[in-house]
Amino acid sequence: MRVTFAALVVVALFGGGWLWLRGSSLVAVEHVHISGVQGPEAIEIRKALDGAAGRMTTLDFNPGALRAAVASYPLVGALRVRTSFPHSVSISVSERQPVAALLSSGQHTAVAADGTVLGPALSSGSLPSIGGSTEPAPGARLNAPAALAAVTVLGAAPAALARFVTHVYQGPEGLTVAMRSGLLVYFGNDTRPHAKWLSLARVLVSPSSAGALYIDVRLPERPAAGFSTTSASSASSAQAPARANTVDPTTAALAASLESAVGGGASTTSTVPPATTSESSAKEDESASSAGSAAASAEAGSSSAADAASSQAAGSSETSGAPSTEASTGSAAGG
Repeated sequence: MRVTFAALVVVALFGGGWLWLRGSSLVAVEHVHISGVQGPEAIEIRKALDGAAGRMTTLDFNPGALRAAVASYPLVGALRVRTSFPHSVSISVSERQPVAALLSSGQHTAVAADGTVLGPALSSGSLPSIGGSTEPAPGARLNAPAALAAVTVLGAAPAALARFVTHVYQGPEGLTVAMRSGLLVYFGNDTRPHAKWLSLARVLVSPSSAGALYIDVRLPERPAAGFSTTSASSASSAQAPARANTVDPTTAALAASLESAVGGGASTTSTVPPATTSESSAKEDESASSAGSAAASAEAGSSSAADAASSQAAGSSETSGAPSTEASTGSAAGG
């Protein structure tokens, strides 16, 4: 009994001493190091973090109080805290980067990849635009599925590609990304966005995609490039649609900067690998070799439909001997 009582007294003394020490000025936070904060609200964010941390100790630090102190700044994402006994704290801030400008009622407001609205102050003309029926307040989250899908796709875009995007919208082929030159990229939805961007990059650096009106990456393993008949048969023809002619500068610029975006694995001098070759390119090569006339088509449907169409085209060229020309200016069937 006496031993037990003595042990309890010792524990109480040490426990009380520990409670006193962890809240005493002996371990009060005196030096706060903050990193990762940029932008127009950087000064206010630093002051909020510094003030909240200064009311704590290194032995009794509350990260939740820090998050509450910057809750009014939607730019702040995650906080990582490291305390150094006895008086120092390091705070690393992960900011939400704007990936799109939400256009609503004629006003633009920046939006992050997770759908958080960052406010008009972070919006700029270089951001791709997305549409919205309402303009949420800064700090709120988008609730429209189409807008959320758009920012998810934009958040996954490699920097070398993202700077060429002008806007994202829901079209007949689903989620559609419009490039500066007028080239359209059919994503369909926001699933597997990284794989779709990589598929697009590999098609763009291939010479076979030059002059494409659109690229369909809804099935990233089987992308399809769509062309017009006139642009496929004669790149300098006066009858070629203006959009087909304006794709080339963007394609050339992307090809020059995309090698790093695809991990250095894409070659700008070779054709698209078999796994990413579009059916339209394959049919064009087949028609050119059999009849001496270039043709373009855009088919991203099932493999059986593509094989049937290819066999029919080959059969007609054998029986008639006439050049086979197939125009593809519409939409591709998605998977």
